[in-house]
Amino acid sequence: MRIPPALRRPLPAATALALLLGGCGNDDGAFFQGYAEGEYVYVASSEPGRLAELPVRRGQQVEAGAPLFALEAGRETAARDQAGAQLAAAAAQLEDIATGKRPAEVDVTRAQLAQAEAASRRSAAQLRRDTDQFRIGGIARSQLDDSREQAQSDAARVRELKAQLDVAALPGRDDQRLAQAAQVEAARAALAQADWTLAQKRQAAPAAGLVFDTLYRVGEWVPAGSPVVSLLPPGNIKVRLFVPQEALGALKIGQQLMVRCDGCGDPIPVRIDYVSTQAEYTPPVIYSRESRSKLVYMIQARPAPEAAARLHPGQPLEAAPR
Repeated sequence: MRIPPALRRPLPAATALALLLGGCGNDDGAFFQGYAEGEYVYVASSEPGRLAELPVRRGQQVEAGAPLFALEAGRETAARDQAGAQLAAAAAQLEDIATGKRPAEVDVTRAQLAQAEAASRRSAAQLRRDTDQFRIGGIARSQLDDSREQAQSDAARVRELKAQLDVAALPGRDDQRLAQAAQVEAARAALAQADWTLAQKRQAAPAAGLVFDTLYRVGEWVPAGSPVVSLLPPGNIKVRLFVPQEALGALKIGQQLMVRCDGCGDPIPVRIDYVSTQAEYTPPVIYSRESRSKLVYMIQARPAPEAAARLHPGQPLEAAPR
């Protein structure tokens, strides 16, 4: 990964001080010098992978939502498809439990019931004949007992099959349905996680801005969390100015200054959003009246986003109260 020096450190303190002191001695008007600075947005993926697409180039202006880069995602796509199939299977199982048996299974039970009812009618008729025969001494008691047991068995079979038909019309048990519903929710969460992981393989611009740098080339391996593109949105450009001690009391947060720079055209209005409470470039000696006159304080101001594009990080600036 290649991070340019401008991304790693601001303008050296000695350079800023030289700008300040050089300007203060050549102009009778009150003005302060400093430099522009950028707060970069480093776009990275939470997942590792080989860089497959890099449709942007350094120095290009992009809109919010524009694609910046894509990593290879074959494994993540397969995992998403698997999670989707598992969710479909779990949902189908839940629907099957909720609707009871299939119509074909119910038809089989109805056919068995018809056979059992026919057998029960035959055994009941045989029991009546055997009972009449036993009264006149035509058969032995054992034959009558056999007929009675057969009739009772056939009648019990009819009741059993009728009960099975009633059960077939019922949905699954509550605990079974709850368990399967939990399986469906688990599968849905797994699919959401797979979708999120797959989406991490493609990154878009979170805001409109300048592609300040691209840090990998297509085909290179990108570790998880490693920036691939650095963006500089207009709203992330700020101005750092250094003011002498005697001028600090006249500056406050929200105050407007006019910034000038070489090649910037008309002065750019900026508003102060931070005033340092600590002196900069202070030598480690006892303060005297002479040394106090050399103390400077850093202030920070921001231009309007529409004017910020005229400033460039590291660019020397001078500003004066409006």
